[in-house]
Amino acid sequence: MPTDLSDEERELVRTVRDFVDRDVRPVARDLEHADTYPEGLIERMKELGVFGLVIDEPYGFGRVSTPCYAQVTEELARGWMSLAGAMGGHTVVAELIAGYGTQEQKEGYLPHMATGELRATMALTEPGGGSDLQAMRTVARRDGDDYVVDGVKTWITNARRSGLIALLCKTDPDATPRHSGISVLLVEKVDGLTVSRDLPKLGYKGVESCELVLQGVRLPSTAVLGGVEGRGFAQMMRGLEVGRIQVAARATGVARAAFDDALRYAQERETFGKPIWKHQSVGNLLADMGTQLTAARQLLMHAARRFDSGSRSDLEAGMAKLFCSEMAMQVALSALRIHGGYGYSTEFDVERYFRDAPLMIVGEGTNEIQRDVIARRLVDAGLPDA
Repeated sequence: MPTDLSDEERELVRTVRDFVDRDVRPVARDLEHADTYPEGLIERMKELGVFGLVIDEPYGFGRVSTPCYAQVTEELARGWMSLAGAMGGHTVVAELIAGYGTQEQKEGYLPHMATGELRATMALTEPGGGSDLQAMRTVARRDGDDYVVDGVKTWITNARRSGLIALLCKTDPDATPRHSGISVLLVEKVDGLTVSRDLPKLGYKGVESCELVLQGVRLPSTAVLGGVEGRGFAQMMRGLEVGRIQVAARATGVARAAFDDALRYAQERETFGKPIWKHQSVGNLLADMGTQLTAARQLLMHAARRFDSGSRSDLEAGMAKLFCSEMAMQVALSALRIHGGYGYSTEFDVERYFRDAPLMIVGEGTNEIQRDVIARRLVDAGLPDA
């Protein structure tokens, strides 16, 4: 646990850790295999205050530091990555409203979001756009004092259960440069907004990922985040800094679960008269896994502290997301190899880690895009400060 957490933050992390060990891990396998929405676990997360971690007073219970937020996310993902996903997009939307919203938007949404009574998600990706957000086709056209929105968004987590959507769209399709015509609209469930289908997935079960169709959705001008058009791209890029830290923390949690299971199994399982960890090939895997996990945690905490400094942190967040997600995939594979045939069995959790880990590689901007962003930022600014 990072040494710079306050006593209250340390207690929060311990409470979430206990919740994961007591309530999540015993049921996660069955819920995941049945692809069942974890209603009871989500309710308990609301009680713990997990949905209000980035919402400060007077709208919430007090904002925690980003290192604390990352630790809570890691603990949830250690139990079941889908639980961390259930609060990930919600947190980004809360961050956006807290940082850029009008007074009316803050007062109207944040108190209900802090308790989890109102849950939020963000809608960025489009079927033909992927990580190229500036190529989006969802458009909000002015009609008097209103906007009329048409478009399609995909891979929207919690789309059926969220009451608020932060929608990235074009309010000026002809703007030059293109990003200056992009805005974030705060969309509640209204006529013309349809959750068209749930997308089938390799992993990340339990919580839904959906396609949204907007046909003639009418919104008031007050739906623009911050009340001013054309600032949405910059706003969302700042929101994605914490989003990528969250994904890095999810990956670290999955890797930690895989490592813990593999380390325990390697001590219990014996072949040729000794525990398998004493065989050099298995011991080497464990050594690499532990080293990679420790390095990932340090990079994650560095990005979290950088975000809290108020400085631009897209480079650090991107590095953490890239490294932690690739590490999680490698650690999950190594854990499967250590378990041998049992790692391929649905009776062990290792196969779930192996199916969940790829999401962090392609989610919140693919790692291929991350590498491009990192390279550009390194050319512009050089290595980040230690």
